[in-house]
This record gives sequence, structure tokens and C-alpha cells, in this order.
Amino acid sequence: MLRGPSITARTMAFVAIVCFSLLAIDGWNSWESRSDQLRQMSVAASNLARAMAQQADDTIKKADTVLVGMVERVEHDGTGPDAVARLRSVLARRIAELPQLDGLHVYDEEGNWVANSRTTQPENLNNATREYFVFHRTHEERGPHIGIPVKSRTSGRLLVPVSRRINHADGSFAGVALATIHIDFFMKFYDSLDIGEAGAVALVLENGTMMTRRPYGPAMVGRNMLETELFRSYVAQGPVGTVYIKSAQDGLMRLNSFRRLDNYPLFVAAALSKDEILVNWWRETLWHSGGVLLLTLIVAFIGWRLVRQFQLQTRTEAELRQTRDALETLNKTLNTLAMEDGLTGLANRRQFDVTLDSEYSRAARTASTLALIMMDVDCFKQYNDIYGHAADDECLQTIGCTIARLASRRPGDLAARYGGEELAVLLPNTDVAGAMILAERIRSAVRDLQIEHAGSADGFVTLSAGVDALSPAAGKPGQPKELIRAADKALYAAKSSGRNRVCASTVQPVAV
Repeated sequence: MLRGPSITARTMAFVAIVCFSLLAIDGWNSWESRSDQLRQMSVAASNLARAMAQQADDTIKKADTVLVGMVERVEHDGTGPDAVARLRSVLARRIAELPQLDGLHVYDEEGNWVANSRTTQPENLNNATREYFVFHRTHEERGPHIGIPVKSRTSGRLLVPVSRRINHADGSFAGVALATIHIDFFMKFYDSLDIGEAGAVALVLENGTMMTRRPYGPAMVGRNMLETELFRSYVAQGPVGTVYIKSAQDGLMRLNSFRRLDNYPLFVAAALSKDEILVNWWRETLWHSGGVLLLTLIVAFIGWRLVRQFQLQTRTEAELRQTRDALETLNKTLNTLAMEDGLTGLANRRQFDVTLDSEYSRAARTASTLALIMMDVDCFKQYNDIYGHAADDECLQTIGCTIARLASRRPGDLAARYGGEELAVLLPNTDVAGAMILAERIRSAVRDLQIEHAGSADGFVTLSAGVDALSPAAGKPGQPKELIRAADKALYAAKSSGRNRVCASTVQPVAV
């Protein structure tokens, strides 16, 4: 009377533990997947910021290089009519060469135009009140100055001013050399970046002035950013950083990566919407978790049925046979899964070892030949370092499908993942020549996949293969391992001689 309740309690406890474990493992995997997705997007945002900083630095550097020449020419040649005429010609050529520039201008110490790059010279315009002009008049520094965005008085366009001070021979203030950059030039580059529907990018002066931003609006240009969380994070973390911030512009939570320009007092920020980052994760998690929940309910239901069966104790012989058959089918299924590599779908190492011993024994009995192809993906560590684990897995899956298609045309042939990026094909009743033909066909097919590989000399993913075959002597131990060693030796030779090739072993087959 005590045995029944005891078994029932243990069964219920076991089912509860299994159900809880399934849910806990699924939850842990989902959380790890979420963390991995956020880490990948953090790297992506950092790369965006790096590209933006480089583009802004290069753009301003080109303008500043022109300014250096303008200052030197004015200070050396003066501003006489002939010198100004030559200077206007030079400025017009520079504008034609640099599409990011709106104009190049030289002002005297009173703020009046001396020369510019336009074909039509402006009249009665004075820029002595502009921020950049006041800065140079009151500061003796000779370096470049990035001013706050201005609206052109001639074209009405928003511009980024880059300027340098011009001195008289005695060192006193003689005027300003100015280059103006189209804000649209930055926006065209920012529009080419993939930041999603709710992403944002920005270029900001270190004094807190917004230069431009995507999504763009004229009201954004020149906005004070000193009190925003983005600017405070930039000041706190230094020239490079990544932080989650609720945007002061639209209230969205974004992953922000910021970076200071190498040569100028500006920084860029690339922001990706956290909701967009996780949208695919949420979709996959809901589907996956729904499946796991369904499986848990099935397990719980089966457990409840088992408890009911224990309670009723009315199993018949037929039910026992059905249960036994179901368990045998389940065991066969599990055994099949245990013999298959989960990533590539090829046979795993365990099945390879079992099949090798079996085929070797068969070859010894029938005095037939057994061939082995050992293959290794070339420069695969570099591929992993460059493209990451996700691309690593996808590459192996693609190669595995190709090998399975080419190497499993006979019932006895076996394609297996031997370990890591090393693959093997076992070929009963095949000599070295036949194995070489198949190995070359596989090598060529993998090369023809044209999987990009920047770390490979060929530019694409390739593999090398070693081939050997033997006619085993009946009853002689150790031969399967010798076949593996010989094929591995040939594989090493293929690797050493330049990769992306097939080599046969120099070891002679063992006579029957």
C-alpha cells in the first residue's frame, strides 16, 4: 500500500523537475541570445561611429589644408589687385576640386571681403560680427577653428565654417581665411548608413553645439546639447564610449556609441534603437519559447498520464508491449541523433569511428579497398576572427551540405565532421585514384561557392584534402588508425604546399 504512493510521488517530482529544467534552460538560452545580440549591435554602433568620425575628420582636413595655403599666400603676397586676382583663380579651382565646400573667403581685419571663390563678388557685405571672425580677432592661436553652423547670406544654405587667422608681418590681426562646408555633404553620407527606422546619428562640437543630425531638421542645427544625457556621457567617459540613453530629441531608448575626431574639437554619435535591436530576438524568442512551453506541457501531460497509470495499476500485457515498442523507437531516434553532427547534419565523430571499424572489417573479409579523404577548411581561424561565430557556423553548414551532396551517392559512403573545421569522407570499395577524383570535385565545389574570406590569399573560403586507401589484412590490428594517419599526412602536405589542393599519401597500401 505504501509502494504505490511512493512511486507516484517520485514520478510527480521527476516530471516537475524536468518541466522546470526545460523552462529554466530555455530562459537562460534566450537571455544569452539577447545579451549576444546587444553585444553585436554595440560593436556595430562603434563601427558606425568610427566611420563617421573618419569621414568628418577627412572632410574638415581637406578644407583646412586649403586654408593653410590661403593664409600663407595672403601673408606672403599681400592683398594687392594682382595678388587678389591670382588668389581668386586659385580659390575657384579648389572649390571645383572639393565638392564638400560651399565657398572659400578671405576677410580683412575689418571683416570686409577681400577675395572669395565665387564668380560674382558680393558687395557691401561685412562679416565682422560672425562668431568665427570675433574668435580670431580676440585669439592669437594660428590653428583651425570650427565655428558654430551659419546660414549663408548669399545662398541661404546652412554651413559649417572652418577658419584660420591671418596676421600682419608684425603678428597683429590681419583678417580671416574661411572655408564653408555644406551640412548637406554630411547628411548625404549619414543617409547612406544603415541605422534602422528609429536610429540616429549626430555631429556635435565639443562646446555642446549640434552641427547636424539624422533624422534631420533645420531646427536641430545649432541646438545646445550641454544639458543632454548624450553630452554628459561623452564628457564623463572620454573620447570613445558606448551607453544606453533615452534621447532628448524624441524620447526613444538607444544604444549610443560616440567618438571624438582625431584632429578637431568635434565628436560623432551613432545611436541604434534598442527596440529595433531586439525586435528579431523577441520574434525568435516568442516562437522558440512557445515551442518549449508546448513541449513542457506535453511532458507534464505524459507525466500525469504515468501517474494515473501508477494509480490505476491496470496495465495489460498489450500496453506493456506498446510501451516497450515506443521506448525502442525513442531509443533508436536518440541513437540516430547521437550519431549526427548538430551543426552540419553530417555524421559525427562517434559514427565515423564506428563506421570506420565496421568498413575496415568488411574490407578485410572481402579483400576490397577502403579509401579515406581527410579535409580541412583553409585559414578557418582567421575566418572566425574576421566574421564571427555566426558566419563561422553558416560557412560550415554550407560546406557540409556541399560535401553531403557530392560524397553520399552510394549507400556505404559516409561523410562526417571529424572535428572543428576538419571533415572526412569514408569510401568503401574505392582506390586512391577514385578518392582523388571525388576529393578534387569537393574541393572545386567548395571554391565555387565563393564564400568571401578576406583572410585567405584566394579571397574566398577553400579547403585542402589528403587522400589514402588501403586493402586491409584480415585480423591485423591498428590499420584503421594507420589509414587516418596516412590521410592526415597527405592533408598536411596539401596545407604545406599552398592549400586549396588535394594530395595523396605516399604511404603504400597494405597487401592482403
